Amino acid sequence: MPFDAPEEEAFLNLLRTCSIFTTQTTRFFREYGLTEAQYNALRILRGHAGSGPGSASGAGQNGGGVPSQTIGEQLVAQVPDVTRLVDRLVEAGLAERVRTASDRRLVIVRITGRGLELLARIDRPLLELHRRQLGHMTRKDLAELNRLLVVARRGENESVSDRCPRSPGRVVQ
Repeated sequence: MPFDAPEEEAFLNLLRTCSIFTTQTTRFFREYGLTEAQYNALRILRGHAGSGPGSASGAGQNGGGVPSQTIGEQLVAQVPDVTRLVDRLVEAGLAERVRTASDRRLVIVRITGRGLELLARIDRPLLELHRRQLGHMTRKDLAELNRLLVVARRGENESVSDRCPRSPGRVVQ
């Protein structure tokens, strides 16, 4: 049955693709005892710790960190309760909360060594999953897909694109 408008067809194609990929990644993260949101929060914390994939620098007593609000702003998909998300990471020993010396009211969340180790174990298998999902596309196709998705997010939803995390060396608009 033909669609009434190309916008409808594109939207439904996005939903279908997202559903398939989300099912695959949910299963993947479950094997590591994480949700997608927890994984995303850990990556945000790793980025703010100044450590890259597979690196253990930046964690522990001298590592960086961010307030929970920053995590919420940078999550790929919004969650209703960032505090609860952080609580679960802290309970699992993957993150810690630290008060700053300059302002005892400010609580900073940072990744622990255990959190960095978990991400290091996940990095390669997750990349392999993404390659299984999208590896049949050429680099040119992927660049065009990324460009079109950025364009699609603009329109009426400009504030949505503002929430997308910025990766070092990459521009996500």
